[in-house]
Amino acid sequence: MSQETAFTSQRVLLSSTSNVGPATIYVQDGKVTRIEREYKPDGALVDAGTKLIMPGVVDAHVHINQPGRTQWEGVVTASHAAAAGGVTSIIDMPLNCIPSTVTVDAYNQKRTSFKDGMWVDVGTWGGVVPGNASDLVPMLEAGARGFKCFLCDSGVDEFPPVNEEQLRLAMTELKKKNGKLLFHAEMDTGASVNEEQDPTHYTTFLESRPPNMEVKAIDLVIKMCREFAPHVPCHIVHLSAADALPAIRAAKAEGLPLTVETCFHYLTINSEDVPTRSTEYKCCPPIRDAANRDQLWAAVLDGSIDMVVSDHSPCTPDLKLHPCCGGSLAGGAVEGDFVKAWGGIASVGIGLPLLWSEGQNRGLTLQDIVRLICESTAEHAGIKARKGQVKVGSDADFVVWAPEEENHITVDKLHFRNKLTPYQERRCKGLVHQTVVRGSVVYDIAQTGDQYENGFSKLPLGQWIE
Repeated sequence: MSQETAFTSQRVLLSSTSNVGPATIYVQDGKVTRIEREYKPDGALVDAGTKLIMPGVVDAHVHINQPGRTQWEGVVTASHAAAAGGVTSIIDMPLNCIPSTVTVDAYNQKRTSFKDGMWVDVGTWGGVVPGNASDLVPMLEAGARGFKCFLCDSGVDEFPPVNEEQLRLAMTELKKKNGKLLFHAEMDTGASVNEEQDPTHYTTFLESRPPNMEVKAIDLVIKMCREFAPHVPCHIVHLSAADALPAIRAAKAEGLPLTVETCFHYLTINSEDVPTRSTEYKCCPPIRDAANRDQLWAAVLDGSIDMVVSDHSPCTPDLKLHPCCGGSLAGGAVEGDFVKAWGGIASVGIGLPLLWSEGQNRGLTLQDIVRLICESTAEHAGIKARKGQVKVGSDADFVVWAPEEENHITVDKLHFRNKLTPYQERRCKGLVHQTVVRGSVVYDIAQTGDQYENGFSKLPLGQWIE
């Protein structure tokens, strides 16, 4: 049994239902053992002073791309980026890695490949693809948090979409274990690219992915959710189209087991502001206009949208058709072609200040922050008992940050592998100073000692989430 350590501050927020106030949190063997509502700096391992201690962020939608596509990302760089942003747990998506996480063998390959490379705790979703219904229960038993499927082309050949019949087969299996199913909710509605428009203009791409693609898909999600309720909880990933909110609100009012996430980029960027050729802004579904963003914010604040995640989906600059960061364009490629560029936004570890900065103008509180990116995401991933709140018996996962401090997002603060992101050079409020995973400081902005390198602990102290 290890020695008890203390973490203290004049400002501590334990959960979304508590108030900010002084507290000292005592930790032993990676767990919170007791909490005293006093500021006691003497002998504390971490004395945060007036900086805020709150639960570590749980990002439940990250593409680590390992094994198989580590030139896009990898567990070391992804978990470094997470730790630098106060994220103490990340849940990896089942695609863009090779093999896709659609069998127990692929699940085990991923878990093995992550060994000794995690600076935060990491788990994974499994995938639903045509023909793997019999693999789903074994993957749940192995430790998959749930499953994701696509209702349209995923962008990678090894993760094909499913139709309604294939969904029904998968959900019949998931019903046996109350397994959760996540949906990339876009379906073909006949929209296509206008070849007469300039592909380097964002509107050319945006008009090819209209809101009704999401509405059509979400109608199917709700239908399937109702058919298998209450045994197969359903989740809509990265909601972009506010047009789908009436159906979502009606389904929730009906009592269906439906949850919804949106992403930092949909809440902080307007389509009107996307520069020509700036493919770092491309994602699917797309960033939409200011009026749509306002409606998403209203849904976040009223609870219709349950949580906010990064959907960190990076790639190499050449696939973005962008010459930055050492990338090069293949012969015949058009620089900044939104139509042909890879869709995905890199942002793991920078969501906390982005959400806080934008949200303050809309009435967002610190308690809302904890609810949206700590508690709800932990519950979604099935780890609520040990993550998402600071309470006796929980994992000692904390972020120490200064909500009022300016944060200029420069390239040296981007710790993911490829630095192409729409947020570079953005100024916002909120700077992470320390990140604590199960009682160990894995990131300290001021540390350069023997146990740290560039602010990170020299040892990878993260664990696999079973």
